Amino acid sequence: METQKKKMSFNKIWSKYGTIGIFVLLIVVLAAIKPEAIFSKSSVPQILAQSSVNILLAVGEFFAILIAGIDLSVGSTAALVGFIVAKLMVLGQPVIAAVLVGVIVGALLGAINGLLINKTGLHPFIITLGTQSIFRGLTLIGTGARSVFGFPAEFTTFISKRILGIPITALIAFAVAIVFIFFTTRTKVGRNIYAVGGNKEAAWYSGINVKLHTLIVFIISGMCSGIAGIVLLGRVGAAEPAAATGFETYAIAAAIIGGTSFFGGKGKIFGVVIGGLIIGLINYAMTVLTVPSSYQQIVMGSLIIISVTIDRFVASKN
Repeated sequence: METQKKKMSFNKIWSKYGTIGIFVLLIVVLAAIKPEAIFSKSSVPQILAQSSVNILLAVGEFFAILIAGIDLSVGSTAALVGFIVAKLMVLGQPVIAAVLVGVIVGALLGAINGLLINKTGLHPFIITLGTQSIFRGLTLIGTGARSVFGFPAEFTTFISKRILGIPITALIAFAVAIVFIFFTTRTKVGRNIYAVGGNKEAAWYSGINVKLHTLIVFIISGMCSGIAGIVLLGRVGAAEPAAATGFETYAIAAAIIGGTSFFGGKGKIFGVVIGGLIIGLINYAMTVLTVPSSYQQIVMGSLIIISVTIDRFVASKN
């Protein structure tokens, strides 16, 4: 009985505080190795700015993983939306109109994923692996494999702004996260998505339209990816054909580290936000410690394996 209580207490502690514990541990380690990297006026804004795109992509990825699926096309969607928004602004369209079109295009690309998954019955891994290549190919064709720049300075100026020292990009990411925290906790559709992820068959028998909720999930993922692409466009100052390449790894890592179960039905967006900050902190730490960027991929892959292993261990003990 005592052993069982200890296991249960570990499960509860890890579920509630595991992500925050990892974040605090990283800060302590970095502060011990290079204190000036953490305790400086520019460090926090830099970490938040680097984390903003990760958080936005991870929030979208969270919904795909929540229904025991995955969205491998988030990086390509971000790049394609970034190109479309940049092209519209270069052609003289108002900034606000171009941004709204970008968000809508992101949602439409997500809808394509959802419709294909529903119509074919294939796992989201297969569908989004295919659309990942398709969306990236469309970006390369549209850009001619060249950067698109020359859009209004007001756009990049706005994206680079800070309010009370906090980058506007981070505020955008936090605002999106807050909207979807409300969506998942206060709406019937949000609660139904958890039910679909927990057990699709049981959800169907209880009257939940599984295909409709699957479509909604991927629309949300596409929309978040579109917003991430717009933020990335403003930060870089140009639409790069290779923009956000490999960012799906960061999104998946942030969601899983943030406590989202890879087996569906469990997770919270607050944890995903912390997961995105952890990824941003790791990237920042490797930059200030002059660690080669190639090692970042090793770290991210290791974190995914470790997080999913812990998730499986905790789930098996419940």
